[in-house]
Amino acid sequence: MNQLIVSPAPHVHSKDSVRRNMLNVLIALLPAFCVSLFAFGWGALIVSATSVAACVLFEWLIAKFIMKEEPTIGDCSAILTGLLLAFNLPSNLPLWIVIIGAFVAIAVGKMTFGGLGQNPFNPALVGRVFLLISFPVQMTTWPRPLGFHSAMPFVDAETGATPLAIMKQAVKAGDASLLNQLPDLWHMAAGYLGGSFGEISAIALLIGGIWLLCTKTITWHIPVSILCTVAAFSGILYLALPGAASPLQHLLTGGLLLGAIYMATDYVTSPMTGWGQIIYGIGIGIIVVVIRTWGAYPEGMSFAILIMNAVTPLLNMYIRPKRFGEKKKA
Repeated sequence: MNQLIVSPAPHVHSKDSVRRNMLNVLIALLPAFCVSLFAFGWGALIVSATSVAACVLFEWLIAKFIMKEEPTIGDCSAILTGLLLAFNLPSNLPLWIVIIGAFVAIAVGKMTFGGLGQNPFNPALVGRVFLLISFPVQMTTWPRPLGFHSAMPFVDAETGATPLAIMKQAVKAGDASLLNQLPDLWHMAAGYLGGSFGEISAIALLIGGIWLLCTKTITWHIPVSILCTVAAFSGILYLALPGAASPLQHLLTGGLLLGAIYMATDYVTSPMTGWGQIIYGIGIGIIVVVIRTWGAYPEGMSFAILIMNAVTPLLNMYIRPKRFGEKKKA
């Protein structure tokens, strides 16, 4: 006897799946990962492997023994969380700190809320911000990129200033001459600078971003709105504030591209509509420049994304697509 199956909309089938989208993002991260291996050597590989393995293990243990559910590590979301967390860490970070970050990312940032699809905040950024607040010295001690040793014009030791730190010092002192310590724009774009190992190469991150756009894994709304806002706001400050860095220097340094392309676009924690995503991106861009210019930390991308993650439910509530068949109000 045939049974009538009643299910809610949408009644559309496609080849998209969680696993497929996660794999697309992992593929997009490969160019940046290769640059990080060349720049930082075994350190980048060991930190990445530790972070990924710890995230997968913690998700499996929590799902199996605490939530009493079938583990969902096969969807590759834990792998992606582990890799994105690693990309936001120094390549010389002690492994026990990496494991703590992975636990916070999975246990607190993801599984506490019920797992994938229910977390209000990006798990990798929850782990990263927790480590930044708890271990500020270890999280801001940057090793010299080994592969670019001869080309490094400004980092002479593990504690050398990153471009963002130099930019903040220039604003604080009101002295634009301090910006002469920065590498040129080509070196910034290629990855000839210190910092978290996954964020150093703008070119590699943009190549991965093009892949995500071509495969329709993400849309243009969030990355473009973030980058345009940062360029516009930092351009105004460049003209008005002594010692302020140029828009291109802001765009090519820190975790801006990594966050704009790979983390702010997280399906679960970003708005559903195009206009909502644009407002979300503008908010992130403004907060980033404010923190970089006047905040206590040189970089503000992680904080900006988490703050706007909290605003996402409001954007989804007030900026909704028109229902099918709905008439416009007079």
